[in-house]
Amino acid sequence: MTLLEDLKNSGATNLSIGGEWREASNGDTISVLDPATGNEIAMVQSGSATDAIDAVDAAENAAAGFAAMSPRDRSEILRRAFEIMVDRADDIAELIVAEMGKAYAEARAEAVYAAEFFRWFSGEAVRNVGYINTAPGGDKRIIAIHQPIGISLLVTPWNFPAAMATRKIAPAVAAGCTMILKPASDTPLTALAVAQVMADAGLPAGVLNVLPSDHSAEVVSAMLADQRVRNLSFTGSTQVGRILLRQTADRVVRASMELGGNAPFLVFEDADIDAAVDGCMIAKMRNGGQSCVAANRIYAHDSVADEFTAKLSAGMQALKVGPGADREVTLGPVINERAASDMVEFVNEFSTNGASVVSGGNRPDGPGFFFEPTVLADVRADDPALAQEVFGPIAPIVRFSSEAEAVSLANDTIYGLAAYLYSNDMARAMRVAEAIEAGMVGVNRGLMSDPAAPFGGVKESGQGREGSHEGMMEFLETKYIAANW
Repeated sequence: MTLLEDLKNSGATNLSIGGEWREASNGDTISVLDPATGNEIAMVQSGSATDAIDAVDAAENAAAGFAAMSPRDRSEILRRAFEIMVDRADDIAELIVAEMGKAYAEARAEAVYAAEFFRWFSGEAVRNVGYINTAPGGDKRIIAIHQPIGISLLVTPWNFPAAMATRKIAPAVAAGCTMILKPASDTPLTALAVAQVMADAGLPAGVLNVLPSDHSAEVVSAMLADQRVRNLSFTGSTQVGRILLRQTADRVVRASMELGGNAPFLVFEDADIDAAVDGCMIAKMRNGGQSCVAANRIYAHDSVADEFTAKLSAGMQALKVGPGADREVTLGPVINERAASDMVEFVNEFSTNGASVVSGGNRPDGPGFFFEPTVLADVRADDPALAQEVFGPIAPIVRFSSEAEAVSLANDTIYGLAAYLYSNDMARAMRVAEAIEAGMVGVNRGLMSDPAAPFGGVKESGQGREGSHEGMMEFLETKYIAANW
């Protein structure tokens, strides 16, 4: 029996509220599609605002007991969750493939990566360290402790349905917070499977509540308006992030935001071109380009641009496009019909503005939401299309002639999440890394995500950090106690 069949048979395609699988109060459902075929694979309950408040009730009922649980006990729950998720990695990978479409090897890598957040924060749970010192005036002791912020609303996207969930759940558990997870309506099944992992690991009922819904604005607004909700952790588009920030302002709800990106990828004249191509294939094509940290604007120095373009095109053409369930496939479909249509429009827009299609550029015939891996050359540095987040398998290449120009082009965006650069001159590499306006920079690396590293952006790419010790601090409040003895 597959994990999908098990979820259906156990009722785990319902809402998870207070440790129970419940049907939505309004009777609505979400049709979950396989992006490789466009066919329905499951019906999931779609929660309403009433269900959202029920989830907050469940989180409130569990809050005091869970906050009082010892850090060691919370740590052990996370450690068990890590072990269970690794044990189920193959099944979870197949579920990710089924509802999100990515190639199986990438889906399995995501399942293991997602589990690593449980392992990392199992260690952080026992490191909620405050401090004590004597005030400069000598009249008192200054004591600082960190306490759980309270009920937290977690909103996750579809592109990494396991990892984006665990990256928020794990630090909340480590900090002692109860929560409501609102997964993307394109990919609710993986979030429900993660909820089952947490239950099997011994997480008390009501600590994690999962509310799939395609009434996103309604249910999120209802929870943000509730006085008991103290924290929002959101991953998604900058456009939606702006709306949510306005809503959090009404009640001054703490908000951490991991928003859109438009990552530059710089290839300098002294770079190892083969290494740069390998790194670009990872930075651009991980998850089929459907990643907020994907290399979206590729800048190559005039002296190496032709060689780099030719080798990148060869690498892209070597990818095998098809359904992710085929273990030989290295590039699956984009998430839905709208995304596939967007890819066509992007290529048309770049071409209209003078870019040339080196390879790819078409949507294949047949079922599913596929698009060819595409390389575009002769892209103008001022092409308006470069201001948009492509979120797909399209690599536009722009030429530059100097380090100063490269930095200027890299920073010419409202976004500042990730950036990449390749250079064998480490003095230059570090100089450029410091000059680029981004929360994360990969130097001679196409992959930099790590549960132990602080993940987040600057400018309109967000605020706050996930992963590392900082990730747990997003779920804690600092309390100062003045004392004499």
